[in-house]
Amino acid sequence: MTTLHDCRDAFSSTLIDIAAHDDRIVAVVNDSVGSSKLGDFAQRFPERLINVGIAEQAMVGVAAGLAAGGRIPFVSAASCFLTARAMEQIKIDVAYSDHHVVLCGQSPGVAYGELGPTHHSPEDLAWMRTIPGLTVVVPTDPAETAAAVRWAAAHDGPVFLRISRMGVPDIHPPGTAFVPGVATQLRAGDDVAIVAIGTAVAPSLEAARTLADEGIAARVLSMASLSPIDRGAIVRAARETGGIVTVEEAYASGLGGSVAEIVSEECPARVRRIGLDGFAPTGSTPWLLERSGIEPAAIADSARQLIGGR
Repeated sequence: MTTLHDCRDAFSSTLIDIAAHDDRIVAVVNDSVGSSKLGDFAQRFPERLINVGIAEQAMVGVAAGLAAGGRIPFVSAASCFLTARAMEQIKIDVAYSDHHVVLCGQSPGVAYGELGPTHHSPEDLAWMRTIPGLTVVVPTDPAETAAAVRWAAAHDGPVFLRISRMGVPDIHPPGTAFVPGVATQLRAGDDVAIVAIGTAVAPSLEAARTLADEGIAARVLSMASLSPIDRGAIVRAARETGGIVTVEEAYASGLGGSVAEIVSEECPARVRRIGLDGFAPTGSTPWLLERSGIEPAAIADSARQLIGGR
């Protein structure tokens, strides 16, 4: 049985390790210590955890001020509240001002399941990718999460990290490096390409294995860096395969929109986008993902339809 991991654990343990060697690292939260798994950080560095309460705009503004004063703030909050309530501060105080603030959108997509649409964040990737100068990263598993946190701490500029709550299998080996703007090819194939991000990578790999049993070679690209995005890998996939299927635990205007834009501009090809649709209802996370087609059978079926329609 495949072991599943919560990427928040890798986030918190890596942040503690970095903070132990760099006293500029601070965490800024909105009563989200528990949901961000920052309890150990608070115990180790109580003077370096700032809890502003349920005040997301103030949280981001405080972080920008800390960055201006030479600190490296990691703002950690549920993605639905961080991105929706503090959009102006993210845009102006962080991105426009080019501050080294790491915005950590925790438990994104439909990870909160039964808490319903108020806690879902299907729109965050579509929003964040439009902000100039903001690097948008969606790690696939714990190893890539740890690498992305280390990269973000060293990068001199604003970053948005989308950190999964839902359990995911190990995809990358320990010690994997994160490089912005570079996709990872997890499977080779020239019949069709599946470009996935975050929690959608594992079911995409499973779909590719199903297709392989049918004689269909599916290329699988993990696009952990949404902005900047690996345009070259997308154009090659468009040229070398029968088309592209994109998969994301978000509205398909995030990764799917980015891929469609690039393909239409540089190498027209068929694209099918899989993602959340509308206001997802209240329900368990697995049920919500299956309902949206973010599961192996639906991904494989989309690939078959794309190939059959070319």
